Amino acid sequence: MPVEKNPVGKYQPIYYAGASGDFNLIHIDPEFGKMVGLGGNILQGLCTMSFAAKAVWNYGGDPASLKKLKVRFASPVKPLDTVVVSGKVVAKEGDLVTINLVATTKKGEVEVLNNSVAEMRKV
Repeated sequence: MPVEKNPVGKYQPIYYAGASGDFNLIHIDPEFGKMVGLGGNILQGLCTMSFAAKAVWNYGGDPASLKKLKVRFASPVKPLDTVVVSGKVVAKEGDLVTINLVATTKKGEVEVLNNSVAEMRKV
């Protein structure tokens, strides 16, 4: 599976909050994020997961190709990070493909998703 890079904009947590309804202060208030020990605000986990889903869709050729996605959040993503998603096909059974996924920030320095698996139908 090709590597996919996803830049996170400065306001992405706020945009995602509006779309998802997740207005938890750790996502939208940098000062609150610092106060609770996160060093600033962080991206919603489901937004990070969506980058993994998008990478699988792009590999599969169709959003409907994704049949199952299981992720483990390992570290938070901060605004202005770049989330890099990579995957390795570990099984094929007919048109069903199983992919082990990893997502890191920037140049692979911090894993943000690990022990993650996608199942898809290859079109």
